[in-house]
Parts: sequence; structure tokens; C-alpha cells
Amino acid sequence: MGWFKNMVMKMLRINPAVENRVITITEPFSYGTNVLRNRLWYRGDPSELDQFHKQAAADAVSRSRFWAAVPSADLGIRKIHTGLPALIADKLSDIVIADMDSIELQTEAVNVTWEEIAEDNDFPELLGGAITDALVAGDGAFKLTVDTAITPYPIIEFYSGDQVEYKRQRGRLQEVVFYTDYRQRDKDYRLVETFGRGYIKYQLLDAYGKEVPLTMVPETAELADVTYSGDWIMALPLMFFKSPKWKGRGKSIFEGKADSFDALDEVVSQWLDAIRSGRVQKYIPEDLIPRNPDTGATMRPNPFDNQFIKVGSTLAEDAKSQISMIQPQILYEAFVESYASALDMCLQGIVSPATLGIDLKKTDNAEAQREKEKATLYTRGKLVERLNEVIPQVVATALMVFDTLNGRAAGLYEPSVKFGEYASPSFDSVVETVGKARTFGVMSIERAVEEMYGDTWTDEEKAEEVARLKAESSGMLTDEPGTRDDPPDDELDDE
Repeated sequence: MGWFKNMVMKMLRINPAVENRVITITEPFSYGTNVLRNRLWYRGDPSELDQFHKQAAADAVSRSRFWAAVPSADLGIRKIHTGLPALIADKLSDIVIADMDSIELQTEAVNVTWEEIAEDNDFPELLGGAITDALVAGDGAFKLTVDTAITPYPIIEFYSGDQVEYKRQRGRLQEVVFYTDYRQRDKDYRLVETFGRGYIKYQLLDAYGKEVPLTMVPETAELADVTYSGDWIMALPLMFFKSPKWKGRGKSIFEGKADSFDALDEVVSQWLDAIRSGRVQKYIPEDLIPRNPDTGATMRPNPFDNQFIKVGSTLAEDAKSQISMIQPQILYEAFVESYASALDMCLQGIVSPATLGIDLKKTDNAEAQREKEKATLYTRGKLVERLNEVIPQVVATALMVFDTLNGRAAGLYEPSVKFGEYASPSFDSVVETVGKARTFGVMSIERAVEEMYGDTWTDEEKAEEVARLKAESSGMLTDEPGTRDDPPDDELDDE
């Protein structure tokens, strides 16, 4: 058989792959265009989505998408947007903000100062908007500035990722650059604010990128470079996920879901188009077509309230001119299944349908509902983990800016933020679980009280409850049996 093997090897010639073959791939969107697309998904305006996808369709994949398709008919198919992207981002932001219990600092005086700064900036509302912007755009940055003409406290603002750039050295943040666009006398200007360690620099650029005086725009006329003592920056980036495309930038929560959102909108649009086309069709002979009472001309059909199809009149002897009505069958089950599948693709790995109030059956008990929330819990955990790092830094920086504003050396602050639990079990379930643990002797009274009441009770209330339970368990609060003061036996004998 050796000769046969050699013959086969001679007949089968295998050429090795070329190692230096160059494969060129062109990215369909730049960073700014990608952020714009994600922002349009969040805005949810069908007209804007249609315009963007038609103008941005530069390759075969983009042109084949539903939002980029150009119908052949005059009116075409009605394109409907479900609004799901905005619902996802807003709901995740609301969940995180609702679970943020408190921000604590070392002393009561510092706590009071921070509460005044937070109230002046409406910090919970600002933080909720920052979370939403970071989820949509991919990242962003907090900017802290001072304007004593407006407020005696530091001003906290959040800039979205398309208005921010980061300059790092060996992975360490060195500068945060903010961009603000102005239009003055039909000319475009861009303010470039560079926040570095111990300084803030301002530049005003015209439409050609040339630096011009800050006085060209009234809003920037009074700005001047600032220096302050300390090796810290009056700006802090916020990023939840890292982008695989752009180094040092964040990834939007919509990244990789654009085709799924497009497919969901296509299913819903086709569904509504089938319902519109599936109305009762009227076949009317030509001599029975409704006519305009003023001119006598036949009326044109309307797809909503007066839809009909004209048929020619017959001259047969036994022919009758009558109106025929036919309604096609709409396969609702197929549309519902397609909608459910497309919806699953949109929500996979981000949020549970139950979180958005979708397909949450009334027969599910609390445990089944919590099982459906696991995807939301994972995403929320990622957001909270990052916010546990960023929020204390924002609070500390705001207090340091306040110290600098009042002529004091910037202090060292160690804020801590506390988040509650999401989709926690009901009180009845907690009582049953803790009760079993106490019965088996595997949980102390202190731990049981902590598990039962958590952040809903103060430390003093929990300490009183622990003392009461310990007293009851040792029998100190039980009533002693009554005794009768009977005289001694010798006294009875004397009587």
C-alpha cells in the first residue's frame, strides 16, 4: 500500500498560505459618528433614524438594514420605532439612583457642607443624567468649575463622550479636554478647556482650527487660565465598559445591538403594515363606485376610511352588479413569535424583560420574578461597582474645590457611598430564612437583626432590638411565679 500512498501525495498538491497577505478593513463609522448613531437610538425619533441610516449607508451591510431601505412605492411601509433603547438606558439609570441610600463623610460639618453643594447642584438628578449619557455615548466626564457670580459653591457639570477627550501617560490620566461649540454672527467657534493637575487652560478656535481671542464670543470673554496648588484635576471621567474599537474610550450599552434594534423595528413595522393591508377589501363594480356629489367624478380610494378596488361591469344576461367584500388572514402568531425573538436579541446580556414590565406573568411568585431579574442584577452590579469608585472621587473633588475657593488648603476627604439591594426578597421570606438559621443555631442575634432590618433601622434601634431579644432569651423579662407570705409553722402551733 506504500506505493498507493505515495501516488496520492504526488497527485494532491497543497500550497501553504501566504503569510504576508494584506487584508484591509474599513470601519463604517468614526467615533463621533458612532456616538451620534447611539444618541439617535436613544432620542428615538423615526425620522432622524431614517435620515441618518440613509446618509450613512456606505457599504452593502448598511444599505441592507431596514432603516436604510428605500421603498419603491410613493408612501412605502410605515417605519415604526419601538423606543426600546431609551427605555433600557433610562430604566437602568433609575434603578441605580433609586438604590443609592446615602453619601457619608468623616465629620458632621463636612457632611453639612457636601449636602449644601449637592442641593445647589441637584446632585441626584445630575448623577442620573450622567449615568444615562455614559450608557448611551460610552463615557463622559464631570467638570467642576467656579462662578461666584452665580453661586458660592462649586458647579458640577457632566459632558458626554463626544465633547470630551482624555490624555493619558502610561495609563495614568494627565488631562481632560472639554469641547463646547458656540455660534456668533454666523460663525462657528469651539471652546477648548484643558483641565490638568493644578491648572485649567482655555482656547477658542474658529471653524478652521485657528486660535482666536476669547473675546470673540461673549460667553467666553471673561475666561482666564487658572492655576491652583495640589496634584489633582478638577475633572473626573465616567466609564462603565471599555470599547474594543477605540483605545481609552468607553463602550455604549447599545454597542453590538444596532442590528437587533433594527430587526425589532422591522418586525413591528411589518406587523402594523400587515394589519393595515389586512382590512376588508371591497370589490365594487364601476357603475357602483361612489361619486363626488358636486362634480360627479368617481371618488379615489383611501387606505383608511374608504378603501375599495374597482372591477369592470359585466354585460352577461344574468349578471348582477354587487359589492364583494374579502378580508385576508393575518398570521398573528408568527408576528408575535418574531417579535419575541427580536426582543430577546435586543435585551440579551443587558436587562431582563421583567425589569421593563414585558411578559411578566401575573401567576409568577416573588421567587420566579427575582429569577427573571438576574440579567438586570448583573448589569446593575457593574454600574454600582464603578459608581462606588467615581462618586466618592466627585464628592472629594467638590469639597477640595470649595476649600480652594475659600482660600484654604485642599483637605483630604474619604467619602463613602452606600447602595441598597435591588429585587430583594420580601419580608416574609427574610423572616422565614432568618428564623430557620436561628433555629439551627448558625446565626447570631446581631446578624439576624441586621439581616432583618438592614438600612431601614438606625444603629440605635437595632441595638435596642438586640438587647431586648437577648433579655427575652435569658428569661429576664418573663414574669416570676407568685409567692404567698405564710407564717412559719411554729407561729401556727402557738395559735
